[in-house]
Amino acid sequence: MNLHPLAQSNTPSPACQKCKEGQQLDFDIAFAYQPIVDLRSRTIYAHEALVRGPNGESAFSVLSKVTDENRYSFDQACRVEAIRGAAELGLQEYLSINFLPNAVYQPAACIRSTFEAAQRYQFPIERIIFEVTEGERVDDRPHLVNIFREYSRFGFRTAIDDFGAGYAGLNLLSEYQPDIVKIDMDLIRNIDTSKPKQVIVHGIVAICAGLNVRVLAEGIETKAERDFLRAAGIELMQGYLFCKPAFRAIGVIDPDAWD
Repeated sequence: MNLHPLAQSNTPSPACQKCKEGQQLDFDIAFAYQPIVDLRSRTIYAHEALVRGPNGESAFSVLSKVTDENRYSFDQACRVEAIRGAAELGLQEYLSINFLPNAVYQPAACIRSTFEAAQRYQFPIERIIFEVTEGERVDDRPHLVNIFREYSRFGFRTAIDDFGAGYAGLNLLSEYQPDIVKIDMDLIRNIDTSKPKQVIVHGIVAICAGLNVRVLAEGIETKAERDFLRAAGIELMQGYLFCKPAFRAIGVIDPDAWD
């Protein structure tokens, strides 16, 4: 496995004062993994790591404990635990990890634990995708763009989550073109019967094609939604139609979901 020099160096990366003063995490976390499928090849493209409590408790029960004081420690713990769990499960596809941009102060310093976890658990960094976590509002767009660019420079893939909702819009895409854009599930729901949603999604697909960005549709629950999206040219999909998140396990695709 080729590692970035940051991971190989024995010299600690500089940490900003906010990182040093951050509160340590005082609760346990675990992960469920939900497959992202490539409909064209009928294979699993990636697995998204979704935070849970140690006994499978909901993401909300965990995220409700995150504060300004422990945000950095939580973000770092999520990266390490997601990689550790994926390695122990023998995951061979991409691993998609949500990150909290408001917990990243200096990208080069904050990424150090990710490199160390990848090295410790022998998980290739080129198979890691970083996506902005759902519901995390980012008012400082230049800061987010800088994080994405640094992560790309380090060898990670990147994704804009919930595209079409909140801050994840065209202005962000104009400044930074990730590897993947994930269309917000509210735009996907019942798209087969909604003309406005169809027009918007066709527009997103066209824009991303021109920018050489792959489109991923998330939250797919019906075959009708799947069929419209496939006809629109979208190959990467995620949702309950294919597989629900599997707690501390690799999800198995329902064979009926392909047809």
